[in-house]
Amino acid sequence: MSTTSRYVVGIDLGTTHSVMAYLDTSLLTEEGPPPVPQLFEVPQVVLPGQVEARPLLPSFLYLAAATDFPARALDLPWPSGQNRSWVVGELARQHGGQVPMRLVSSAKSWLAYDGVDRTAAILPYAAPSDGPDAVPKVSPVDASARYLLHLKDAWDERMPGFPLGEQEVLITVPASFDQVARELTVRAAQAAGLPKVTLLEEPQAAFYAWLGRHPRSWRDLLRVGDVVLVCDVGGGTTDFSLISVADQAGNLTIERIAVGDHILLGGDNMDLMLAMSVGKRLEREGHKLEPWQRRQLLHSCRFAKEELLGADRSKEVAPVVVLGRGSKVIGGSVKTQLTRGDVEKFLLDGFFPQVESAARPMAARRMGLQEIGLPFASDPAVTRHLAKFLGDHRLPTALLFNGGVMKGTPLRRRVEDVLSSWAGQPVRALTGADYDHAVALGAAYYGLVRRGHGLRIRGGTARAYYIGVEAAMPAVPGMEPVLHALCVAPRGMEEGTSAEVPGREFGLFVGQPVEFRFLSSSTRKGDQVGDFIEECSAEHGIEELASVETVLPAGDGAPTGSQIPVRLSSHVSEVGVLELWCVSRDHKRRWKLEYNIRERSIESGFDDGPAPDLGPELELGDGS
Repeated sequence: MSTTSRYVVGIDLGTTHSVMAYLDTSLLTEEGPPPVPQLFEVPQVVLPGQVEARPLLPSFLYLAAATDFPARALDLPWPSGQNRSWVVGELARQHGGQVPMRLVSSAKSWLAYDGVDRTAAILPYAAPSDGPDAVPKVSPVDASARYLLHLKDAWDERMPGFPLGEQEVLITVPASFDQVARELTVRAAQAAGLPKVTLLEEPQAAFYAWLGRHPRSWRDLLRVGDVVLVCDVGGGTTDFSLISVADQAGNLTIERIAVGDHILLGGDNMDLMLAMSVGKRLEREGHKLEPWQRRQLLHSCRFAKEELLGADRSKEVAPVVVLGRGSKVIGGSVKTQLTRGDVEKFLLDGFFPQVESAARPMAARRMGLQEIGLPFASDPAVTRHLAKFLGDHRLPTALLFNGGVMKGTPLRRRVEDVLSSWAGQPVRALTGADYDHAVALGAAYYGLVRRGHGLRIRGGTARAYYIGVEAAMPAVPGMEPVLHALCVAPRGMEEGTSAEVPGREFGLFVGQPVEFRFLSSSTRKGDQVGDFIEECSAEHGIEELASVETVLPAGDGAPTGSQIPVRLSSHVSEVGVLELWCVSRDHKRRWKLEYNIRERSIESGFDDGPAPDLGPELELGDGS
């Protein structure tokens, strides 16, 4: 990847659909307006032997059996797309709804789930791994890589002189993705032939898309003091972010001030609710569905929901069909339907209820044993999760919707009504959103911003981070050592940036068990790198996070249990990991602590040199 490449390409690797947009930087001029991102129409198999280019690539992978399709029915118009036994896109989505045991869906949600080995071949999760009906499984990383490979091959076929692997590629991830999920996304991209990508949070991408659609008028649509809530409800996750508008030396500035927790709640939950409701109706009518038919019903309800909540508001009824078995596949089919009114009532009452601002998500009582699967949020009410998020931060004055679920007009109106009731005044919705394509378009626009064109959202860490430092003082019987807090990453420190703790050294114990304690604050805005806070308690706005006991290697020439004078520097990686480097006085040894901000865990490593120059042009190596 090169920031001087001709094309900037944004990829929304979505739970339900993947989208690719691009921007041709050769069209940049000094006087004229910047070029506008364009959608990339993705060729895909839509019927056996039939290929069409469409703006949405359904994020479904079908692992075909030898008898599923005629020979070469899955071929794509590029060399690597020939003679495959698997297919992604529209045909996978449609055919997989009839044969769900061979369909991989929600790979993005599995990529975010730390309850399984995300690099192991586990998908389709419920499919048999042995016996006559065995299905060759893939890992969540591999499934994601196949979607990206399809996009890469489609691009390379159409743009032979500009391989995608040589362009500036930005892939979006949920703001709530943990460090592991982000790194696995990068690994999937590398497996697909994209050696260097930049990750961008989806809510920010959606806001960039809105800015790109209003390059001049956004200053009239937003005011100083505005706080914009980006409400992103997609196929598998719900993401909330707050973006503030401020004045700096007479110019409007935009800053992302808060992001929500990872909430595995979205269209997948809604599809399940619809399928369960329809399944009960069919049972009352005398139809007993087999387990495999229930999975098929789930996919059929998903298709019906998307039809009824789509842009075509004239459609009032959508069919729901569950095929029969064997010779009665067609004749034995079970047919029913969903109406627009049914879908809207189910979703409004179940997922977007009217609640008070003091409402909080309800914790469900768990069974002692549970089937292993995706850890969906125990409370399906999006509005209760929203109340908690805003209760931890502040109410917005404006609202920007994103995500396929929010295409439903009644759902958007319900969120607007709930927020307005909390605020005591109307919360205005920003118009001009593109719910299916905004994230990819915004990612491409962000690539332009990185080159100095357009307004950049100031983001970085949503909190300030500190490392605990033990006070140098005599031991007192019955008293624990006094803990001070050293700021190593101020609030808003951006990804890809580094900072040196100035002016002092600290003693690092090596070769013996030690404890590292991390702290953070969401309220202390003025703390800078190197600030030493003696009173570090909750009443001073600082909370303690995870701690870890570890043994840092002493390295050559250092006695076990010795204390080594070190200088500290911090770095926030492109995937949002806080790295704290401890560099010896002679610059020959360095140790790295990695703090996973979202998973709240620490990893340590040792590198025996050469140490980086801790000067103003600090560049950090790759660690241990």
